[in-house]
Amino acid sequence: GQLTLKRQPCALFFHHTVILLLLTDIRTGQSQTVTSSQKIITVVGEDVILPCYLDPATDAVSKSLEWGRPDLDPRFVHVWFEGQDHLVNQNPSYKGRTSLSTEKLKQGDLSLKLSKVKHSDNGRYRCFFPSESKESIIELLVGKWTFFITL
Repeated sequence: GQLTLKRQPCALFFHHTVILLLLTDIRTGQSQTVTSSQKIITVVGEDVILPCYLDPATDAVSKSLEWGRPDLDPRFVHVWFEGQDHLVNQNPSYKGRTSLSTEKLKQGDLSLKLSKVKHSDNGRYRCFFPSESKESIIELLVGKWTFFITL
């Protein structure tokens, strides 16, 4: 006998788009003795808050504070010095994208807002409060939105 192939009507099925967050270039650093350590996950283009708090809560407006990335040169992401931003030595890749809230600093909230996150922002950040020798490490994991359409 002969084999015959029946032609089936061609149909494309579009499944709902599945959004996957792909984390890339996740670096593991050496462990450090810190007051706290935390991982934050975000995607390119978003704004993100890097958390850092004094415990007990203390008014930090007139104090100094350094946000930095030890792997960069210069390492400074944002510096607050005795009541105002001091961004002279800020790493150029963060220019115009970082901010601290004076109102939050009054309550011991040293968190940094980083706007329009880039893939190059991926890494370990250090929040350092020199007057009390306190530091906190935040690991920022930056991914990208990827769309998969199954045919």
